[in-house]
Amino acid sequence: MVHIVVCIKQVPESRDVEMDPVTGSLLREGAASVMNPFDLYGLEAAIALKEHHGGTVTVITMGPPQAEDVIREAYMMGADRGIMLSDREFAGADTLATSYTLSQGIRRLGDVDLIICGLQTTDGDTAQVGPGIAELLGLPHEAAVQTVHKVDEAGLWVQRDMGDMVMELSLKLPCLITVTRQVNQPRLLSFRRKMATKDWPVEVWNRADISADGPDYFGLDGSPTQVERMFPPEPHDQHERWEGTSRDLSERLQKWLLDEKFVEQGAAPWKSES
Repeated sequence: MVHIVVCIKQVPESRDVEMDPVTGSLLREGAASVMNPFDLYGLEAAIALKEHHGGTVTVITMGPPQAEDVIREAYMMGADRGIMLSDREFAGADTLATSYTLSQGIRRLGDVDLIICGLQTTDGDTAQVGPGIAELLGLPHEAAVQTVHKVDEAGLWVQRDMGDMVMELSLKLPCLITVTRQVNQPRLLSFRRKMATKDWPVEVWNRADISADGPDYFGLDGSPTQVERMFPPEPHDQHERWEGTSRDLSERLQKWLLDEKFVEQGAAPWKSES
């Protein structure tokens, strides 16, 4: 049977979140949170594969103790096992440190055939963690998968969105994919499964549980990149409505972009000095 691992993440439910002024990272504790929407599509893809071809689905997440909520939600959708990587030393991780921590957790799971991640997260939008996990584990991977046809001992058959075309391809197992919103429609949560799984355990692993000999890439101290500054955009309610031909509008827009006041604000560095 195929063992599928789905990486899920708890993200802020609202855009109105606070930032840590020192680290530049989101302050997640106490904030209303939900499962990352893209991860719902990945979880649905895994459960559908299990229903059609057999196997088991394990979900894994990295976060503070309240991240257990998204594992409980995954149980209600059909996941069989939940792993939470939680340790203060994981806090402040950039995409590389996050990929490293998750890859170490997956490595400890052992026999894994397929890893599914959402294309990106709504709080970071980098789309780097899925491919990062694959590279650290030395697995073949494809991003932006929009259709999963089947999985068996021979491999995984998918369609990948290439922007201007769709590519049909197959990958040998084990492998990793990241999925788009087009891959499926996530099912509604099951109250019956909620009651059936309410006492299911959530395994919590800390750094000592997954740490291996070698470099330390955990958390803020192990992150090669750090956020210099993060802030919500200032709201602006002023607007103008322009009408005219495409030529008139493009010329007017060009003139507006090259306006001296706009350039002095540092917003149009492309202006030619000649």
